[in-house]
Amino acid sequence: MSHDGIAPRAVLRSVAFLTAGMLTVPVLAGCGSDDPAGEPLAGADTAGADRSDIADGGTLRWAVDTVPDTLNTFQADADTTTARIAEAVLPSMYRTDERGRAVRNADYLASAEVVDTEPKQVVVYRLAQQAVWSDGREIGAADFAAQWRALSGKDTAYWTARNAGYDRIEKVERGKNDLEVKVTFGRPYADWKSLFSPLYPKEVMGTPDSFNDGARKKLKVTAGPFTVDKVDTKEDEVVLARNPRWWGDPAKLQKIVLRAVPHDKRVSALSDGTLDLAEMDPEAARRITVAALPQEGNTPLMGPEADRSAADALRSWAVANGSDEDAADEEVSARKKLRKKAEKYARQQKALGGFEVRKSLEPAYTQLALNGAEGPLSDERVRRAVARALDREDIAGTVLKPLGLPAEPVGSHLALSGQAAYADSSGALGKPDAKEARALLSDAGWVPGGPVEEEKKDTKKDEGEEAAGSEADKEGKEDTKGSGGSEDSDDGDDGTYIVGEDDGKNHGTGDGKAPHDSGTGTGQLKQGGAPAGAYAPKGTAAPARADTAPVAKDGKALVLRFVLPSGPGSKTLETVAGRIAAMLEKIGIRTDISTVDDDSYFKDHIASGDFDLALYSWPATAFPATDARPVYSKPVPAADGSLNVEQNWTRVGTDQVDQLFDQAIATLDDSERRDLIRKADSRIWAAAGSIPLYQRPQLVAARKNLANAGAFGFATPVYEDMGFLKKSAQGPEGSPASKKGGSGS
Repeated sequence: MSHDGIAPRAVLRSVAFLTAGMLTVPVLAGCGSDDPAGEPLAGADTAGADRSDIADGGTLRWAVDTVPDTLNTFQADADTTTARIAEAVLPSMYRTDERGRAVRNADYLASAEVVDTEPKQVVVYRLAQQAVWSDGREIGAADFAAQWRALSGKDTAYWTARNAGYDRIEKVERGKNDLEVKVTFGRPYADWKSLFSPLYPKEVMGTPDSFNDGARKKLKVTAGPFTVDKVDTKEDEVVLARNPRWWGDPAKLQKIVLRAVPHDKRVSALSDGTLDLAEMDPEAARRITVAALPQEGNTPLMGPEADRSAADALRSWAVANGSDEDAADEEVSARKKLRKKAEKYARQQKALGGFEVRKSLEPAYTQLALNGAEGPLSDERVRRAVARALDREDIAGTVLKPLGLPAEPVGSHLALSGQAAYADSSGALGKPDAKEARALLSDAGWVPGGPVEEEKKDTKKDEGEEAAGSEADKEGKEDTKGSGGSEDSDDGDDGTYIVGEDDGKNHGTGDGKAPHDSGTGTGQLKQGGAPAGAYAPKGTAAPARADTAPVAKDGKALVLRFVLPSGPGSKTLETVAGRIAAMLEKIGIRTDISTVDDDSYFKDHIASGDFDLALYSWPATAFPATDARPVYSKPVPAADGSLNVEQNWTRVGTDQVDQLFDQAIATLDDSERRDLIRKADSRIWAAAGSIPLYQRPQLVAARKNLANAGAFGFATPVYEDMGFLKKSAQGPEGSPASKKGGSGS
């Protein structure tokens, strides 16, 4: 999974939303044309087909990022593959449609409703009569009660990752009959539809031992269209098999193999026939799109005869033109290697012609995070200046337009277009305005052309050493990426002196600190760095381009450390970071862009606060009052004196936002709750701790004859409907004769 798509909130409700596209949303009133929720920017692209057109049997080989360490989605080390497995093999009371809104899952739930609000909120679930576990036992109140006790937080012997919502339940009991479950809440809970999804059997939830260890590698009892056949860590795959006790529409596929394949190996795996479905990065997706296009002209001669013919001709030409025979042989060898690579590429392209790219937008967005714990960004005026300098439409267009996807910037931290709680609240911050951004910086004391302290001169150095150091500085300035990272300037130098520029090695250091770091995230000018007369006496008229001159305060330049991961998807993030750096440079802020190890990005940098600026993605959630609160709540001091930030890695929060979340979580009226969530979002925008940029692209390579699978967008996958088309239902190139956007029924 790319960090452009990293979804850290998934550790709290891994089943509720995946980076790959699943989330759960409560049933709410339909939207009119004036509803700010609007429509989803892009629908699902799954080659939808009727079940009657899909062949019975077959194995779907589906690329995932990992073989999970646990099959229990409520444990801390659960990941998106854990959640994908749970979708296929366990009950969920609600699933989402293409608008990201929850619909009752009729396979498990006949109805669910709030039957009382006073003196306590009471919800009654009426289960589907045929719903049974794979061992034949009916799904019932005992399973609901066991899950509540395990996740309530009252028994610390259960190693749970979260208890939100379950901690508000007072009791769970059998209703009027075996098919009724009555849940009484001690405190009102608006997001009650988020609970019991997935639902584990009491055999898993009944004791701490079975919860902690019993469901890590096996799920003996399940209740979905598929069961867990095996978790094979040696082969890096999880095999799901058709459930013979499934009472709903029978699964079309005999098996689903979830195979862990790194992103950079997926093109090869598709071409050699070991994968049928895989999420791809933009570069790989473009290659597959090209392979699927009709090929014109004759294929050039390839093979041993062609190699010998070309090699002989090349050697003769080289010798005739003055090269000795050894040099000619080396050239021939290099050409042979190149030709072999070309042949391999051509073979792969031919095989990739059997695939197509299905694309949508993930229910997740990429944001710019601003660390407000210390340094310049602890000042709200500086954060707002950064935000006002950004052209979010330009950034969204840079990422999404080349992919043919809608390129609208995200207007909410708490929902995406089409979801019930969505409204564009970015107006609370203001439109992009460089002049206003510079005014905010000036108000905070950061002024263009301000004096910058020089490092103390080492008097022990002789003049020769100083001269050598100055020469090194000159050479270092040839590195044009370090300060600002702008790709728009010519050779990285537009004639404006860059305050704090050093010897060019300003992309981070081995200890993870910014090279200019003085403890505040700002830079200091090195000895010999400033040209004579760089700062004129007070009162001197500002030169042309003074509006873009670097800003400084208290002898320090405003240089922000911009940290990026090195893993899959980093190319997109590097492009976005470059655009942002260029925009900030225009208001006098310089950036020090550094790339860190992918595995340590969150643990050692984001979660620990070792950054000024960073890019990462959050999944949208239908239950922001529950799920988004730990992301945006105000950090509080812990008992040991440390700061408890939960998942608020920007360290920016307000009491008012917390109060609005508290009100929303206890408000059962849908309309009132939406209003409270939108108000909270406005306050989050105003605090400028994080700036939503664009909804993440979802690009999935799928075999052309595979139906009801691909880029799901908001919709929950319907696993029993996935399968390979009958020959009679295939078009001329193997794809459905009449392609639909939905996932079938």
